[in-house]
Amino acid sequence: IATAATPDNAAADKLAQTIYKAEPERFVVPAQTRARHILIKGTEPSSLAQAEKLLAELKAGANFEALATAHSADPGSAAKGGDLGFFPKGRMVKPFEDALDALKQSGDLSGVVPSNFGYHIIRLEERQPASTQPFEEVRESLRAQVVGNAQKEARLKEVKRLQDQSKGDETALEAFIAEQKKLLPAATAPTAAPTK
Repeated sequence: IATAATPDNAAADKLAQTIYKAEPERFVVPAQTRARHILIKGTEPSSLAQAEKLLAELKAGANFEALATAHSADPGSAAKGGDLGFFPKGRMVKPFEDALDALKQSGDLSGVVPSNFGYHIIRLEERQPASTQPFEEVRESLRAQVVGNAQKEARLKEVKRLQDQSKGDETALEAFIAEQKKLLPAATAPTAAPTK
């Protein structure tokens, strides 16, 4: 039943394009930023001093990726030279976000930024404005949605058809039960349980 209801590729593509045009907000990719950072854990003066020393080295021309790999306490990004990849606004803690927002051009460095994780040194890599995913990128997932919806609808219709078919005539059923009760001999009629 579900397989028979599956639209062919051309029909599925047409329905997928209809969904894509009717619901454009589903395919918006928010603005994203790519940054690198070095995290020095702790809030004590020695942690701050270490972060300030690394910032001075960076300003003097040291390689950010090498310093991040050697000194960052963030295990997820240290091995990648401090690279955090692309992320949307609101993903990082507020002090980090505020410092990153202040950076204007790729390669700009923040000062030492305190957060609840420790001290960060942040370098802006690039910004991507909000965009809409092209249809070709979402075509397969939309086709899967179209096929899944068509099959689900076919199954639901079949269930309803079977339910309607099995209902029968309620009035006739009640008349039949009443007639059968009249035909029952008195001896087989249920009696009250004996009391002691």
